[in-house]
Amino acid sequence: MSETATVEPSSTTARWRRVQPWISLLVRLSMAGILIAAAIPKMLDSDESVRAVRAYRLLPEAVVPFVGTALPYLELVLAFVLIVGVFTRWAAIAWLVMMAAFVFGVAWAWAKGYSIDCGCFGGGGDIAEGTTDYPGHMLERAGFVALGVFLLVFPRTTLSLDAWMRGESLVATSRPE
Repeated sequence: MSETATVEPSSTTARWRRVQPWISLLVRLSMAGILIAAAIPKMLDSDESVRAVRAYRLLPEAVVPFVGTALPYLELVLAFVLIVGVFTRWAAIAWLVMMAAFVFGVAWAWAKGYSIDCGCFGGGGDIAEGTTDYPGHMLERAGFVALGVFLLVFPRTTLSLDAWMRGESLVATSRPE
């Protein structure tokens, strides 16, 4: 006679399942806030945004005005997607692609010896020699990448349209098995 034993999750695992959707919610909303903080100043001064894109000297001049003008709108759309919590894993991927482009841009400018304001949260363009903090920008981007990776790995969040579309409670505190 054989009995099947049920394995109870450890208290740590059970606790993680309760708190993870809330942590992911905080990460998701933090990412949205960062995008809004980046988008609004660029939307209010699109000439400055174009100047910031131009300063990297990465793109052909023909596309610089389009990228400089469209980028804040793309950031705002992604922020909205994150706020409502729809297609969260895809939003995390889009975030990580954006961060990869921004990291590449900062690394490019640093390697080329350009002295620029990244324009990430408004401003941008060439600045006085020696006033750029590239290591600080890279550390900031590393933090942003960490947020995106966390949300990519743990996309289930409380208060999300994703949960509603799966037929789950909007304030679910644990994952279904």
